[in-house]
Amino acid sequence: MGLFDKLAGWLGLKKEVNVLCLGLDNSGKTTIINRLKPSNAQVQDIVPTIGFSIEKFKTSSLSFTVFDMSGQGRYRNLWEHYYKEGQAIIFVIDSADKLRMVVAKEELDTLLNHPDIKHRRIPILFFANKMDMRDALTSVKVSQLLCLENIKDKPWHICATNALTGDGLQEGVDWLQDQIKTMRT
Repeated sequence: MGLFDKLAGWLGLKKEVNVLCLGLDNSGKTTIINRLKPSNAQVQDIVPTIGFSIEKFKTSSLSFTVFDMSGQGRYRNLWEHYYKEGQAIIFVIDSADKLRMVVAKEELDTLLNHPDIKHRRIPILFFANKMDMRDALTSVKVSQLLCLENIKDKPWHICATNALTGDGLQEGVDWLQDQIKTMRT
């Protein structure tokens, strides 16, 4: 960490934020997080996450600690152990996986109704990922299938993304950063 970063931290200009990255397995969570890291910190080979991993990346005013939670069915019950620590949520959806859209909605509903999340005004960023796939649903259609319009007590935003190219990721991170800054003031 450079002198400016340390000074910004001491002055409260550089805030650290814990973010939970959730979604079903194979939705692209780890690839998205990898893409958000500086190019010299990115890994070339992405493997499925077992349990969870912790990654970090920075923007101009925030330092993100991201808990990349496995989306495999047998690990999803671990998510709730991290809800209290999370200050924001990134929920990744495989837009081309129409068959499991119902499962994604069930997991989202479970998340939203959990006592550690339900009464908090925690921002949720949805990445409708894999937009490069021929049969991918639009972000509007994903939003409709997940009934996102019913989320009235939390700020949320959905972005069409392609984790492999990075398309749409910066828009989402910018929105999330703005939400976090707004909540801290």
